Amino acid sequence: MTTPSTRLRSGVKKRHRLLALGAGWLVTRASMLWLLTHSGSPWLGRSGVGSEVWRLYHDWYLVLVHGTFPTHDTLWQYPPGAGAVMLSPALLPFLTYFQAFVVLTLLSDAVTTAVLARAGLAPGRSLAGAALWVCGLPLLLHIPLARYDVQVTALAVVSLVAMARRPRVGGVFAALGALVKVWPALLLLGAPKGRPTRAAWAGAAVTAVTVLALLTAAFDHPFSFLREQGGRGVQIESLGGTVLLFATHAGWPGVVRYQYGAIEFVGPHVGAVADACLALTAVAFGLLLLWRLRARRFTSATPFDAALCAVLLFTVTSRVISPQYMIWLVGLSAVCLTSRHTVQRPVTALVLAATAVSAVVYPGMYSTLVSCSWTGCFLMLLRNGLLLSAAVWSFVRLWRATTGRGESGTESYPQARRREPAPA
Repeated sequence: MTTPSTRLRSGVKKRHRLLALGAGWLVTRASMLWLLTHSGSPWLGRSGVGSEVWRLYHDWYLVLVHGTFPTHDTLWQYPPGAGAVMLSPALLPFLTYFQAFVVLTLLSDAVTTAVLARAGLAPGRSLAGAALWVCGLPLLLHIPLARYDVQVTALAVVSLVAMARRPRVGGVFAALGALVKVWPALLLLGAPKGRPTRAAWAGAAVTAVTVLALLTAAFDHPFSFLREQGGRGVQIESLGGTVLLFATHAGWPGVVRYQYGAIEFVGPHVGAVADACLALTAVAFGLLLLWRLRARRFTSATPFDAALCAVLLFTVTSRVISPQYMIWLVGLSAVCLTSRHTVQRPVTALVLAATAVSAVVYPGMYSTLVSCSWTGCFLMLLRNGLLLSAAVWSFVRLWRATTGRGESGTESYPQARRREPAPA
């Protein structure tokens, strides 16, 4: 029986934890801002990470304000919803474009933290997810502040947290995220079977059609990105790129070149490696569909676990694995840890390890990778090995927990839903 004094102590503990989270967020984000202002330092590889915002994003902004999406621009490879993010700094006209973009990124980061914290305060939930996000994102140093992946991850986090009690709302936010950067569409794969799935997909479909119609009416060439996306090659940081990295030391004559906004390999058999990556992506999608058909045991954590598994599989099989992709995986790992029923807890540890290695490679030691040195080779082998291990382990644990071979005592979704209501 819960006494008033017990409830009081519990409330005090929660407040202390929230204060600790808030303090941690302020300290870590201040450190990230400091790194961003010193991104030209030698010990950060003289990378100029922020140049992507004030040069590339701002150039797109200048095109978008004239009512058209970039055309014949090999760097524009994003769905039309990304245009809204590029235009968003106009909401803060008293700041420069760069300053406004960073402020809005921090605001999205704060919203993500708040949503995770609120989810963690619900009965049967945990604040570990919010703590992972607060402490895990800075592993990428200042990169998150100069990319728009934090905004997309915020939409994905809201979608998943809403999925349990308001699946239609979850579908709406998944669609919004997918219109900005395609991967949040994968969140719908884990929606609980039956009415919640229908509601989530209906919300997503209506939102996607409506927003696309509005963007098509307001802008010219909203689908120009499709022309450029098909020309991508094999990025040096991808799993296929790791194979080619070691191939250079075995006599393969290929070279690296900056194209399509990334360092990619050019040379014999690169096309075959790219096709192999696409084939593996198709296999990953087939495995996820098979899991969906075979899954019988859903807990309140299953949508979270399935989302992390799906994005991991599509990331490791992609022709491109940029450092900012780790932001997605950290965010989804954080959502998993909000539930005490997640089966992905050990997988999140691998994700954090891979995130830390990614930050070692870029920006600090990126030159060793571009030069195809042995140091760069082994760093990529370590990072991508961790990601591949995380993807395989994630799928195995998800399969075993949901197809009837999970641990005894795992409760089904309806019971978990009654015991641990998720906040909106």
